[in-house]
Amino acid sequence: MKSSRRTIARDISWLSFNARVLQEASDPNNYIYERLKFIGIFSNNQDEFFRVRVATLSRMVRLGKAARVHLEQNPGKILDKIQQLVIYQQTVFDETFSEIISELEKKNIYIKTERQLSKEQKEFVTGYFNDKVRTQIIPLMMESIPEMPYLRDKSIYLACVLGNTKNPMLQRYALIEIPRTVLPRFIIMPSEPGQHDIILLEDIIRYNLPNLFAPFGFNRFLGYIIKVTRDAELDVDNDISTNVIDELEKGLKNRKKGRATRFVFDRNIDGNLLNYLTKRLQLSKNDNLIPGGRIHNFKDFMEFPSSVFDDLQSRPKPFVHPFLHQPCRIMEVMEKQDIMLNFPYHSFDPIIDLLREAAIDPFVQSIKITCYRLAKDSKIINALINAVRNGKSVTVVLELWARFDEEANLKWKERLEEEGVNVLLGIPNMKVHAKICVIKKREFKSTKQYAFISTGNFNESTAKVYGDTCLLTTNRSFIADINRVFTVLENSKPSFDLLQKCTVLPVSPINMRDYFVAMIDKEIKAAKKGHEASIIIKLNSLVDEILIGKLYDAAKVGVDVKLIIRSNCCTVSEQKAFKKPIYAISIVDGYLEHSRIFVFHNGGDPKVFISSADWMVRNLDHRIEVACPILDKNIKQELIDILNIQLSGNVKARILDNEQKNEYVHREEGEPIVRAQEAIYEYLYNKQYKKR
Repeated sequence: MKSSRRTIARDISWLSFNARVLQEASDPNNYIYERLKFIGIFSNNQDEFFRVRVATLSRMVRLGKAARVHLEQNPGKILDKIQQLVIYQQTVFDETFSEIISELEKKNIYIKTERQLSKEQKEFVTGYFNDKVRTQIIPLMMESIPEMPYLRDKSIYLACVLGNTKNPMLQRYALIEIPRTVLPRFIIMPSEPGQHDIILLEDIIRYNLPNLFAPFGFNRFLGYIIKVTRDAELDVDNDISTNVIDELEKGLKNRKKGRATRFVFDRNIDGNLLNYLTKRLQLSKNDNLIPGGRIHNFKDFMEFPSSVFDDLQSRPKPFVHPFLHQPCRIMEVMEKQDIMLNFPYHSFDPIIDLLREAAIDPFVQSIKITCYRLAKDSKIINALINAVRNGKSVTVVLELWARFDEEANLKWKERLEEEGVNVLLGIPNMKVHAKICVIKKREFKSTKQYAFISTGNFNESTAKVYGDTCLLTTNRSFIADINRVFTVLENSKPSFDLLQKCTVLPVSPINMRDYFVAMIDKEIKAAKKGHEASIIIKLNSLVDEILIGKLYDAAKVGVDVKLIIRSNCCTVSEQKAFKKPIYAISIVDGYLEHSRIFVFHNGGDPKVFISSADWMVRNLDHRIEVACPILDKNIKQELIDILNIQLSGNVKARILDNEQKNEYVHREEGEPIVRAQEAIYEYLYNKQYKKR
């Protein structure tokens, strides 16, 4: 056994996950447009990592010895390791991007710099600058400003050296924010027949630097892209009497001025300019100074223009669950059986249809729903507003602290309240991350209730790319527990005593960890008696020390433990004490694996659960989360089959070993090729359509 570590550091594990995303960008078997998207995802992931995790570790370094209360390892050493890994990944990233550029050129798609333009393109770029860009930029002469201008997070800047070849004393530094929020980053230029030439917005500005600065006596112009990533954590007063809206708005303003956690620059930048910038920004070598290429903010490559691809490949479209084809009354279908939707294979439309149906149905009295992240033009919200207009009582628990969606959710709060929706802001010091909805209907003398419980957000946009599960049910026990959760959320002085009375749904922060500890213990007891015992856990992140310890206990007595973890996996898969090693994989492919599903052998009568919660301290102790047992035998088997398909994957599955090497699952000669996400689509489609 090579490693004696009990667990893998969370942040190192996360960087290993992002390396898997980079592997997808590097994979020549992926279509070039998908590789560009993975370049963007990798970059966006890394930005968020620095805004949140590196920022947190940096604060712990400033705490000194007190930080050891929160971390088993020295945060300074973790930061050093992070910087080593990030610089290495940057090298791989640069190589990958060069390969992608070469592949684009094979398709006659060229990203041109300002030095590679034809006469016609020069005229186009000049005209575009004068018509659309000039009025959107304000160059700042840095040396003329006593206080260094504030560099905003998520923005990129062109740092310029201005000089005069005849007068070496005439040298100045200027800074231009690239207006990528109001103008497209990629501009398609006039091109030769059969060819697509694209220029980046910053290169249009580079080309036109003489137009901006020549009148001031400069004839030498150099420009380098730089970027600052800032601490994104919101330090909010925990006093429950504080106005939560005021504090959130204050926190958002503070975030925008947060401490710098990373400074990325063009590695070819003028040395004097780099020294000047680091001094003016008050940065040191400990502030993650990362040399990069000519281009930054690669997350914009997720929006690379698709129109330039003549052979663009598309994923298969989501299909409507066969029981829910319109026209139908979804509530009537739900009364007959539970239904499981598996996104993005299934269409999200039935969820919207159900809410629309509830909005119109004259017998529906109320709708209660939790909302964490919503689509930009949310059809969920439109349906809820229509329900209010039709006289229904609508309650929305809106999580204002959904990281990086706070501003959007503030706007949704205003809109909903204007329409008469009862908006609840959750519980102080605790995020509401549960994904639940209940619809109450009073028909004649009978009261009926309908619910859905999901592993992911009620968001029709992300449901097209996030792998999630959503149970539609009329199970009275489930609904009774869901109503208990809403009762707690509706109380101005919430008490968790009522959550103790939940009979079938494990709920955080009350009993979810203990519930699953008990389920693991049951498998351990079976293994000790020589009986078959197995556990399958599918999560985004596995970090919680207590549950990891229990999985180790299970492995020590021979329980067959299999893990499918997308992101953080702090579990080591092998130890000398394990009677049977833990089999752990991660799948990174076109869809984001987001569902949380658990299967326990349970003496041959499997117990299956779905959940909104990852196995992390924050989810289990500091959030309202709900897990749900699956009782319908057909749905239970369907979820088990889906997990087994993923466990048999040998195309996009990586082994999560102790060294975090991210090696692909080995496929034996003659063994069938299983690309799990494609196989799941075929499984669900064939099961629900071809066999009907």
